[in-house]
Amino acid sequence: MNPAPPHPPAPERAATLRGRRVFVAGHRGMVGAALVRRLRARGDCELLLRDRAQLDLRDAAAVDRFFAAERPEVVLVAAARVGGIEANRTFPVEFLEDNLAIALHTLRSAFRHGTARLLFLGSSCIYPREAPQPIPEEALLTGPLEPTNEAYALAKIAGLKLCQYYRRQHGRLFHSVMPTNLYGPGDYYHPQHAHVIPALLRRFHEARETGQPRVVLWGTGTPRREFLHVDDLADACLHLLELPDPPDWINVGSGTDLTIRELAELVRRVTGFTGEMVFDPTRPDGTPRKLLDVSRIRATGWAPRIPLAEGLAATYQDFLAARAAGTLRE
Repeated sequence: MNPAPPHPPAPERAATLRGRRVFVAGHRGMVGAALVRRLRARGDCELLLRDRAQLDLRDAAAVDRFFAAERPEVVLVAAARVGGIEANRTFPVEFLEDNLAIALHTLRSAFRHGTARLLFLGSSCIYPREAPQPIPEEALLTGPLEPTNEAYALAKIAGLKLCQYYRRQHGRLFHSVMPTNLYGPGDYYHPQHAHVIPALLRRFHEARETGQPRVVLWGTGTPRREFLHVDDLADACLHLLELPDPPDWINVGSGTDLTIRELAELVRRVTGFTGEMVFDPTRPDGTPRKLLDVSRIRATGWAPRIPLAEGLAATYQDFLAARAAGTLRE
């Protein structure tokens, strides 16, 4: 195991993004869109954006042609195949193959064509199922992964380690961020394959709309989860890109967690559903608890700004607006 090195004390700020050509891979997804919003608000860099129809990151030759032509100086790898427990259990081959391909092709072409700085977006699911809580960066590769999302986690670990190896072997500043569970505008609302917050928002909303007397939810409701608004993650990513010597990987989260039952109660109130809420213990719970140790990034001066209740309310309004406009990602 190669633990992430400690963060240097009181680093000076570095104008990493100002005047640079910045490629945001996966800018149509929830995380990528949040990064683009923040970068456009800054207005101090040139954005390079390609959707999947223009550039399939699983196509090695296409990715290399793009990097050769555009020569991005900074790359943020937010592209990924993502989904909830059911999607991960149903399509492990696609989750492993697609995410490995995205990481390999993007990092290799970035190195070949002179990208100076690259930030790879990982996930807290890289850590062992029975990791100590809160989970420190050093817990990586110290135990078995959670089986329900093992394929996705393996691909993300490979991307993280590849960044570390490029940095160690070639001195290129490729590094990674490990966000906790995310939510916010532009989330993915597939009725079976969404993550927990968009799944709950959709189910409670549709139950209220159709007058259902109760909503049945997966598992026991006892697992504990941490959540972070995607705009807070975007701010953390830009903050890390301004540090001259960041760790190879670093956790980003809110630092607090709650049970799935408590989360469901919050979502029920936000959506206005007044019926019964029932948990089905025959369905999988996933990891019992997943709370990140965020002391390392807090020491750099970053902290989240958006409380969960406030963020859920705003996300529900975004869901309603997207649904009305026919632009809901599902």
